[in-house]
Amino acid sequence: MDFGYSPRTQELQAAVRAFMDEHIYPNEARYWAELEANTQAGKRWSPLQVIEDLKPKARAAGLWNLFLPESELGAGLTNQEYAPQAEIMGRVPWASEVFNCSAPDTGNMEVLVRYGSEAHKAEWLAPLLRGEIRSGFAMTEPAVASSDATNIEARIERDGDEYVINGRKWWTSGAGDPRCKVLIFMGKTDPTAPRHSQQSMILVPMDSPGLKVLRPLSVMGYDDAPHGHMEIDFQNVRVPASNLLLGEGRGFEIAQGRLGPGRIHHCMRLIGLAERSLELMCKRAVSRTAFGKTVAQQTVTQERIAEARCMIDQARLLTLKAAWMMDVAGNKSAKAEIAMIKVVAPQMACQVIDWAIQVHGAAGLSQDVPLPYYYTLARTLRFADGPDEVHRNAIAKMELGRYSA
Repeated sequence: MDFGYSPRTQELQAAVRAFMDEHIYPNEARYWAELEANTQAGKRWSPLQVIEDLKPKARAAGLWNLFLPESELGAGLTNQEYAPQAEIMGRVPWASEVFNCSAPDTGNMEVLVRYGSEAHKAEWLAPLLRGEIRSGFAMTEPAVASSDATNIEARIERDGDEYVINGRKWWTSGAGDPRCKVLIFMGKTDPTAPRHSQQSMILVPMDSPGLKVLRPLSVMGYDDAPHGHMEIDFQNVRVPASNLLLGEGRGFEIAQGRLGPGRIHHCMRLIGLAERSLELMCKRAVSRTAFGKTVAQQTVTQERIAEARCMIDQARLLTLKAAWMMDVAGNKSAKAEIAMIKVVAPQMACQVIDWAIQVHGAAGLSQDVPLPYYYTLARTLRFADGPDEVHRNAIAKMELGRYSA
């Protein structure tokens, strides 16, 4: 098991770092200023020009669709090769979109590549790969515990050459963006089928009659505009039967193919965010004096910095192991490691960011530093793609299974 980065990975890391230094970090203030200006103008849910200006530069630099392993469509990177790139992009929460590597589009594009028809690919995948449109993933429901997706109540019912869709979804990330043109919707086609064969996935255009965006949901006060996390009502929404992905009852099969790589991406971005937070923590600690010495000279600060370094490196190594196992043995063989990183990485990031906030004093709670927003992102990942408790249960069952009779 070799975790040394290949020459190709190192070259890409250097290129992504250079792009971040030249184009992303210098535009962080512009990003927030544009969002505020849009809000003042009553256009909060509008695309930000700073991102649109940077996309052609990333594409020209050959840093486009790096997440997609299929070489004819993406960069042809393995999970282990892409993971370090995701970490670098993750240091700035909005940077991934500049490279066309942001969720939920990445997972949706992988679904379309693997399970979409040629017509689906022409209509939806091609413009997504070009970064011309956005997409959403509609699975979670407010009325049921969606961490167990078999609870999902939304219906997808066949009616001649169409499917009729009814249900209410929420936390449909990306649906606030006016460029969001299509959703991948998960619902029940046959409630009487075996438990994991009741669900299906279907493509639903955002302009479908009967589809209504009810409201954006905030995360600890942040609405993540213009991306957003929307609550959406579906009332007798009709789509062509050809919009069904793979076949009736195969929703869980699609979900497993989608979520494995996505969890690697999420965790590596979180590791990048934790690295950035530790950097901010250290810079603040050496520049701030309290009680006659710098904050960096306080023993408690040194302990936290040391612990943060250990925790970040541990999370990175475990995530890279999961990526390596997916590459060499497949998602199923790496299911324990994938579950573990989804527990370890968000908790690690929450702790490191919390320590960074503490070193900044009261300023760490304000809009003058990005740490409060970073914390909400890390805390969100303890739910997204499955809550900690679900992953812990899965890990425990696998571990106990080694000792069962």
